Amino acid sequence: MKILTLHGINLNMFGKRDPKTYGTTTLAEIDAQLVALGQELGTEVACFQSNFEGAMVERIHAAHTEGVDAIVINAGAWTHYSYGIRDALAILQCPIVEVHMSNVHAREAFRHHSVLAEIAQGQIAGFGVDSYLLGLRTAVTHAKARQA
Repeated sequence: MKILTLHGINLNMFGKRDPKTYGTTTLAEIDAQLVALGQELGTEVACFQSNFEGAMVERIHAAHTEGVDAIVINAGAWTHYSYGIRDALAILQCPIVEVHMSNVHAREAFRHHSVLAEIAQGQIAGFGVDSYLLGLRTAVTHAKARQA
């Protein structure tokens, strides 16, 4: 089983950007935790981050060709307005789990709406790094259910 974790715009700044909101864990540390948990769960985890919307769309297209079993995505600010990323994800025939480190519903009003929500299996937000780990567990569970 292959799970792809996608990190959107500005998320390469985890560990440096607003530690009060996002904590001090770096993106590399998050990726390492995801890969380790993936091994425990018997799945391969690949991680990708980009600050360029077109590059993110191209990676999602590649996921379709590769037959990825599920997607875990924190699209960052793209969550709230990128119909291009939403439409690329909609091409996939696998579970999509949306994650956020912060509780987006307790923040600025523009963060309360997700253009990805309609196509996602669900959303996990507000648990810091655990949002990603819970997202991976959820993605694996739903991918296995689809294979059964």
